[in-house]
Amino acid sequence: MRPTVPSLLSFNGGYVDTIGYLSLQGLFTAHVTGNFVTIGAALVFGTSGVVAKLLALPVFCIVIMVTRLVSFNLPARWPVLETILTLKVLLLLVAAVLAIAMGPFATGDGAPAIIVGMTLVSAMAIQNAVHRIHLGAAPPTTLMTGTTTQIMIDIADTIRGVPEVLRDPIRSRLRRMCVAVASFAAGAAAGAVLFNAIGKWCFALPPIVAFLTRITAKSSSTVQTGAPGPQSTTT
Repeated sequence: MRPTVPSLLSFNGGYVDTIGYLSLQGLFTAHVTGNFVTIGAALVFGTSGVVAKLLALPVFCIVIMVTRLVSFNLPARWPVLETILTLKVLLLLVAAVLAIAMGPFATGDGAPAIIVGMTLVSAMAIQNAVHRIHLGAAPPTTLMTGTTTQIMIDIADTIRGVPEVLRDPIRSRLRRMCVAVASFAAGAAAGAVLFNAIGKWCFALPPIVAFLTRITAKSSSTVQTGAPGPQSTTT
């Protein structure tokens, strides 16, 4: 798959996580395990959003399992990757409509904030499933800790010197991982800037980026494959 697909996914991962955190009282919608920390902060400081943060992980897990099971039962003529990405577009579109209609969110414990938050969590769960099933050779698109660690290791090995046979693979991995981190960081920065500039209307961008990702995936001729998918996908 062309690098633009993982790059677009990384951009949206950073963007959605940032606007979710800023708009929904500290809710991480892509890096859901980060909510364990913010739950503790909410309990100590009395801030809102505990319910949504408690729901994020089980919702995330359930959506991934449902996505995987549904993908096994798609009609043979439906490309799995494109279909799953379409579901993600629809979820982000629903989240955008609801956020614009019901936002801004003064509390994270109200039904509007929880509904929007869980819709975003569901969309990001699908993105994580897409990465694990169809883009296993690409760096993660929603979590940069492991990627940054590997970048530093590869840089250190390059400085130290490695056998010639390992140089090209390391350089290739470094390029892909640096692009992933840069794309995620650009998304996070864009999310912060647009949230500050246009408030709840910042939710309009993720479905647009997701739709561009869907189009790019369709026009690609090959797919980077990690864990075996439910069926062969050529997009």
